[in-house]
Amino acid sequence: MKMDLLNHKIVRFFVVGGGTALAYVLLYLGFLALDVVQVAANGIAFLLAVVLQYAGQSVFTFGQPLKNYNQICRFCVMVGIGFVASAIITGPIALMSGLTAWAAAAIVTVLLPVQNYIFMTLWVFAAPISRTEIRT
Repeated sequence: MKMDLLNHKIVRFFVVGGGTALAYVLLYLGFLALDVVQVAANGIAFLLAVVLQYAGQSVFTFGQPLKNYNQICRFCVMVGIGFVASAIITGPIALMSGLTAWAAAAIVTVLLPVQNYIFMTLWVFAAPISRTEIRT
């Protein structure tokens, strides 16, 4: 029996995530090639990658509309939490535990997609429960 992999939400999640990571790298390197200052190149590439990730995860992975203010806000909070988690892992945790920069980055690379998938599934793109679904 042939199985269509793209029918699985987790596969679509990783396709969008991988595409977003690739887009970030290409944008960052492209901006650097255009002599954009490193901080600006990183910031612009990151912002564009986050917008791409939101669009891809919203429509392709979770089948939700793009224009949903509350959903966009939840997505931004999730990105912020991811940033803080990565900063803590690559900063104080790496320092206290003696992790190398590569090891800390590897942990972040594994942890953040798992964290984001959980947040997106249970909160960011979760369909609201209707009153008829609530049972007393």
